[in-house]
Amino acid sequence: MVGNNTPVFFVRDPMKFQDFIHSQKRRADSGLRDHDMQWDFWTLSPESAHQVTILMSDRGIPKNYRHMNGYTSHTYMWVNAKGKRFWVKYHFKTDQGIEFLTQQEADRIAGEDADYHRRDLFEAIKRGDYPSWTFKVQIMPFEEAETYRFNPFDLTKVWPHGDYPLHEVGRLTLSRNPSDFHTEIEQAAFEPNNLVPGIGSSPDKMLLARLVSYADAHRARLGVNYKQISVNRPKCSVHSYSKGGAMRIEKVSDPVYKPNSKGGPKADTERYPEQAVWSADGEFIRAAYTRRKDDDDFGQPGTLVREVMDDDQRDRLVSNAAGHLKNGVTESVLERALEYWRNIDKDISDRIAKSIQGN
Repeated sequence: MVGNNTPVFFVRDPMKFQDFIHSQKRRADSGLRDHDMQWDFWTLSPESAHQVTILMSDRGIPKNYRHMNGYTSHTYMWVNAKGKRFWVKYHFKTDQGIEFLTQQEADRIAGEDADYHRRDLFEAIKRGDYPSWTFKVQIMPFEEAETYRFNPFDLTKVWPHGDYPLHEVGRLTLSRNPSDFHTEIEQAAFEPNNLVPGIGSSPDKMLLARLVSYADAHRARLGVNYKQISVNRPKCSVHSYSKGGAMRIEKVSDPVYKPNSKGGPKADTERYPEQAVWSADGEFIRAAYTRRKDDDDFGQPGTLVREVMDDDQRDRLVSNAAGHLKNGVTESVLERALEYWRNIDKDISDRIAKSIQGN
């Protein structure tokens, strides 16, 4: 999951995300922070009002990591054992209670100890005062999202608890400090596209962008094989056909592609059917890739062969394809290749087969 210590965010459109970040960082000329730049962006982005209100309230300056809540902010999907889908929001309620700093206290601490928050959490865990959060969820029936009074996938909005109350699920406890901060913390690569069976994404545009951007950032920061770093390595066995890039340490063997007919690992779709989807039949989105009645993969290449190519071009097509298929293609794959060509054009397939047999 991806979340924050507030239940909402400043923007709901991922195209505005980098502009928001630029407005909060330092000026290009002086390298200094600039409140005018921040407020210029916020006031021209009215969707930021909810988050700015929280930011300027008591909860905008938590006393420490232990005394603040956590939220996914985004909406996710859950699918139960019967295949019924629901929308959910995650809430991690601090068991230590909400505590905050005044602006004056925060200014003083920032000048005295820049590591204040990190130190507080590390020392609390070290002395056995393990911080915990009660994990709760809001649950919305799948169909209600379409008619709810505001967009339930809008990252700048919360679901009122009167409409969707909190349900307790469990508890998150931090009970161990890292022994090597670099390997266990700095090289950690969390990404919201790591979803287990039964959990899926939602039409929240910011979440959909993060499904792509977090992994992309990790590849830039840690290298393309960042999932082979110990802290990011899956606990269970995971098979992948990826084999390139720097710092690959896991051995691979052929076949190195999918789909294949060579006995390589494949997803067990019967045991783990992909049910946590919301766009298969165009729900909540414009279904640009819905197949139409004439969407036949072999129709257009067949037209190309029969109606566009002349006899000389068809002769060369047969010669090229037959020559390629004669060169090391196994019998089972060759049979499938001839059927492949037969779906395009029977005459061409027969001529390719005859050419192969004639050699």
